[in-house]
Amino acid sequence: MKHITKKEILDMPRLERMHLINSCGGVKSANLIGTISNQDISNLAVFNSVIHLGSNPPMLCFMLRPITVARHTYDNMKSTGEFTVNHIHQDFIQQAHQTSAKYNENESEFEAVNLDTYFLPEFKAPFVKFSAIQIGCRFVNEYHIKEQNCHLIIGEIEHLRFEDNLQHKDGWLDLSKAKTAGIIGLDGYVATELLDRFAYARPNENS
Repeated sequence: MKHITKKEILDMPRLERMHLINSCGGVKSANLIGTISNQDISNLAVFNSVIHLGSNPPMLCFMLRPITVARHTYDNMKSTGEFTVNHIHQDFIQQAHQTSAKYNENESEFEAVNLDTYFLPEFKAPFVKFSAIQIGCRFVNEYHIKEQNCHLIIGEIEHLRFEDNLQHKDGWLDLSKAKTAGIIGLDGYVATELLDRFAYARPNENS
């Protein structure tokens, strides 16, 4: 087994270090976050850091890189108070990844990568129309992570949309059936395949 020390990691070329450390933590969620500016320009950006925060009230969070450079997602979200989280599916991973390019603030990534918007009445942020699982969130809070100069963004789920055949009787959504993709590192997209489900684990009981 290969062993790499912290010093060796820090001595690596920048891109090699980025790919190594971004991939060693395991498979991450693959989502497109949609926002809209006060000038009605829709924005879309790929994120691999969306995680569940709690179900009562329903909340999620994601990590935003340092805002020392232009972050249109952040600016739009703070000005409108809303954003959407849309699962990336296997049939549009190339379009989704292209949203990571640095487009100008007056350009819509939806249009640039040919993904359609969908809007709900009285909710400003755009959804990805053909995403099988779509989440509309209200911005709640942010926490500055000083160690990396990042911002942890907290959102409360106001709307949840998904295709009818994805939900089991116990509420669980089958992401394999939705063909939701995952991400390894920064640019490696993988398919999700259900291996098994288990009962709620309790001591001295088999799941």
